Amino acid sequence: MIYLWAFLIGGLICMIGQICFDVFKLTPAHTMSLLVVVGAIVDGVGLYDPLVNFAGAGASVPITSFGNSLVHGALQELKTNGWIGIITGIFEVTSAGVSSAIIFSFLAALIAKPKG
Repeated sequence: MIYLWAFLIGGLICMIGQICFDVFKLTPAHTMSLLVVVGAIVDGVGLYDPLVNFAGAGASVPITSFGNSLVHGALQELKTNGWIGIITGIFEVTSAGVSSAIIFSFLAALIAKPKG
């Protein structure tokens, strides 16, 4: 059943992104920013972790989880390190994902030749 919920919740998040493209004519950058902010707000009110527990990868893989990670790290470090933790928590939680995306993109660019 977890696979079904992951598919439905992940598909719903992707459908919202597609609606932003098709109906509201938002650019990919605006759509990604909107979904990150929505993920951050949902985590800020404490609803993203229950969503991840319910839907698994359907909620933890889409771009909304990046906003979740930013807020989650900032709030976690705020509790342990005070106000400076807001800034350090953002980098601490997301640095591995961002670094791996940069490294793998670089490696892909070395291997693949773009058509143009």
